[in-house]
Amino acid sequence: MTEKKLTFGLDIDGTVTDPATFVPYLNKHFQVDITLEDITEYDLTSLLNVSQQEFWKWMKIHEKSIYSNAVLAHKVEQALLEWNKNHKMIYISARGHHLHEATMEWFNTHNLPYHHIELIGQHDKIESIKKHQVHLFFEDKHDNACNIAEECQIPVVLLDTPYNRKPVPANVQRVQNWQEAKLWVDNWTKNR
Repeated sequence: MTEKKLTFGLDIDGTVTDPATFVPYLNKHFQVDITLEDITEYDLTSLLNVSQQEFWKWMKIHEKSIYSNAVLAHKVEQALLEWNKNHKMIYISARGHHLHEATMEWFNTHNLPYHHIELIGQHDKIESIKKHQVHLFFEDKHDNACNIAEECQIPVVLLDTPYNRKPVPANVQRVQNWQEAKLWVDNWTKNR
């Protein structure tokens, strides 16, 4: 077996999963009619006109079902399967550890390649990225992408969404979709 060349770190929610995954659940429970384009901030409480406490109470009740039924981002599977031939796939997610079984079932159901999945229960992924010696990270949360790029001195591929469109530093590469991500990453790996 050939040794994997690089370690790719990936966020799960809104990156590997479709960023609109939460929208139908939000619409149903909070009786709103929003689309992904309406979500211009990562914090949903002002859009939904609810308190942090109310939102997180709802999230705690529904998160397992939402994550278990999450839809893959368009074309992510092809990119991951191709990259897995030569590179290591490490997933680092803000999901809590209590969601480990549901997360593993989801990955296995979708036949996604992984070498390790780490649910850290917080948005600060820097320690885990350093621990796993990640060479490149994929993210959808703007401040995470910027902090990872600057603290870890690695490129970060930021999957574009309406909630992450603030300016980014030079080593954060904004892409519109997974086809664009694959082109950028394939070019980047060739030039290393």
